[in-house]
Amino acid sequence: MDHRGTTFTYPLLRELLAALSTPSTGPCLGKARFDEATFIGEARFDKATFIGEARFDKATFTGEARFDKATFTGEARFIGTTFTRAAWFDGATFAAHATFGSATFTGMTRFVGATFAADAWFVGVDFTTVGRLGPLTSRGCLDISGARFGNPVTIEAAAGSVRCTRTQWDATANLHLRYARVDLSYTVVTHPIAVTAKPAPFIGIGGARLSEQVLTATVPGTPPDPRVRIVSLRGVDAAHLVLTDTDLTNCVFTGTFHLDQLRLEGDTLFAEPPTGRRLRRGIPARLTRRRTIAEEHRWRALAPGNPPSPHGWTQGPSHPNPALTPGPEDVGPIYRALRKASEDAKNEPDAADFYYGELEMRRHDRKRPAGERALITTYWLLSGYGLRASRALGWLLLAMAATITAMMLWGLPTHDPEPHIVGVQPQPGQQVNLVTTNPDPSLTGPLADRFTTKRAEKATRVVLNSVVFRSSDQNLTRRGTYIEMTSRFFEPVLLALAVLAIRGRVKR
Repeated sequence: MDHRGTTFTYPLLRELLAALSTPSTGPCLGKARFDEATFIGEARFDKATFIGEARFDKATFTGEARFDKATFTGEARFIGTTFTRAAWFDGATFAAHATFGSATFTGMTRFVGATFAADAWFVGVDFTTVGRLGPLTSRGCLDISGARFGNPVTIEAAAGSVRCTRTQWDATANLHLRYARVDLSYTVVTHPIAVTAKPAPFIGIGGARLSEQVLTATVPGTPPDPRVRIVSLRGVDAAHLVLTDTDLTNCVFTGTFHLDQLRLEGDTLFAEPPTGRRLRRGIPARLTRRRTIAEEHRWRALAPGNPPSPHGWTQGPSHPNPALTPGPEDVGPIYRALRKASEDAKNEPDAADFYYGELEMRRHDRKRPAGERALITTYWLLSGYGLRASRALGWLLLAMAATITAMMLWGLPTHDPEPHIVGVQPQPGQQVNLVTTNPDPSLTGPLADRFTTKRAEKATRVVLNSVVFRSSDQNLTRRGTYIEMTSRFFEPVLLALAVLAIRGRVKR
């Protein structure tokens, strides 16, 4: 059925569709070509069935275009089509690829309950006056790249993926999504835009729940995850962006502007380091549990000595080009911006994780001075950058045990020195002068005899006073004095680091 360039009035179109209808079904059209056709007045294709390809490229609808509950069994093409007034696709079914590239919608546009079994492309579409798109379902990609939204808009979609590359939002926008992998690369955001994961299915026509069968049947026996996964924020100005209940495990943050103003609401997921123990320079070690980003995973996966593995650092699906791999000098500022965003939101625990990642990148950045890296490495080794209380307490207990041992071996005298009083017998009627001297504490005897319960109790008392920066008033040898001075400097620092780490985890 070839009607390219034809002009249809409402009576003529109605007569054509009536000739193709049966009493039990709507119009049934074979391969339909309406390229560059003009529809004057209302054009009603509701409940029509298009068998094979249906093409409306560069067609013009001067009145309402009704495709309610229409079925497209083949590819549906509306490239460059102009909808002057309302366009209705409520309950329409697209069994194959549907393309609305560069189309123009100037009136009300409805896709309530529309189902796309493949991709739905709205690339470069002008949605200047559209206030709502959906709710709809798409097994493939809902692509609105290069589209322009001039009015405040709400988009509701359950889709395999949503691509918004270079989409222009001239007003506020709310994207309520399910299942989708969302690519926001180079999106032009001039007003607040919110991406929210919808926890329950959308409500379609007549108040019924929107069917998601085209999505749930993708992996038989395995229910898909309805969580929304953000895969890229590259080139986006995040100052007006709000992400709620999203998964940022594989999100690319490199190239994002004003990342420190990004708002993360609800349950936001980040990647985590590999689990289990592994050898680190021959020593079994376990990686610290924290929130990480995809850039760090990829950098570590490609670093020498860290080959990619299912249980290790992974390159991630969002970084196909090794030339784009950021180094520590690039990943560090990303962590710094995320830390500031979390601090502004009063989310101290997450801010602590991002601070850990920031200092990890500074520690591995070979462009920084060696002295700075050595200081940061010491900070990491002693307390995990002041964020790992167990590490600081472990070093504190080890230092206390070493100090107690040193005190028992060299710090405590064999016996407490007894004062000596020396005086001169005066003449009758003269004042008595007495001089009291304290001999230096001495330590004698074999080393084995110095490990006694009494000496251990004295050494413990000395060390506990040192931890809280107090003097024990215990007689000590010269070596013991220096041991106590050293203990009074380092052990309170370790205790302070442990308290700081605990505060960072419980502060809100």
